[in-house]
Amino acid sequence: MPHDEGELAQEIRRLAKQKNAVILAHNYQRPEVQDLADITGDSLGLSMDAAATDADLIVFCGVLFMAESASILSPEKKVVLPRLEAGCPMADMITAQALENKRRELGEVRVVTYVNSPAEAKAVSDICCTSANAVSVVRSLPESDRILFTPDRNLADYAARMTGREILRWNGYCPTHDLLTSEDVLAAKREHPDAAVMAHPECRREVLELADAVRSTSGMLAYARQSDAREFIVGTELGLIHKLRQENPGKAFVPASLNMICPTMKFIGLRDIKRALLEPDGFEVRVPERIRVPAKRALDRMLAVPRD
Repeated sequence: MPHDEGELAQEIRRLAKQKNAVILAHNYQRPEVQDLADITGDSLGLSMDAAATDADLIVFCGVLFMAESASILSPEKKVVLPRLEAGCPMADMITAQALENKRRELGEVRVVTYVNSPAEAKAVSDICCTSANAVSVVRSLPESDRILFTPDRNLADYAARMTGREILRWNGYCPTHDLLTSEDVLAAKREHPDAAVMAHPECRREVLELADAVRSTSGMLAYARQSDAREFIVGTELGLIHKLRQENPGKAFVPASLNMICPTMKFIGLRDIKRALLEPDGFEVRVPERIRVPAKRALDRMLAVPRD
């Protein structure tokens, strides 16, 4: 057995090479997992990057819906999630059956579903979106369309305000981002009056109204690199601060709240990754074709939308 984290990381890299595996880590993962990964990023970006590799095995250090997205985009590859119990509370707030029932209740409606959702919900949606392109996706739909946005009510509210469209909202939310309040942000600003405030669009409206930049995780990384500010208040899950500090050694990053920790994003450790590489069949996530094909159609429609 390896005696320390460094040895364990080296052993994992050797195993990954033997198995022709690519290791992906979401920006909210533990620092040692991010440092080990071949690719770090946000959920859909990671799946797209992995699809472009010649790897046979995708080790996804994230949560279940992310591994499902990798399976949707790379059906020829084996996708493993090192902790199969790592779910997403917001994704658990919607099911395909509940969405189909809502569609019947509402009548003619165009369903926009955030990628932070189960594959089966994507499969019964018209188009998907990410936190980075939700506004562009809504703008791409005809003005005459009634829109139901699922499952994140906060991202739906943001898209509605940015586009001026009337949007029906599923009552789902990210418990971690929804925790952040305007009082938290104002308290951080009192301590750091010169800091720029970055907030994720999964946060409440009261928080976004105080932000200098509303961005996805990848958007925050780009904003921090390009901004002249020397200090930033970070309104998203604490895991992103690790990469922000790595990429911007001359700048300071402080959390908007120390409570912004997603428990399931912290499930995966190095030993879990090693076990998944040694026994991939026990950790596989594969989306059945009857769900994968229509889910991919909703993702492809999103990818065809031009950025604003």
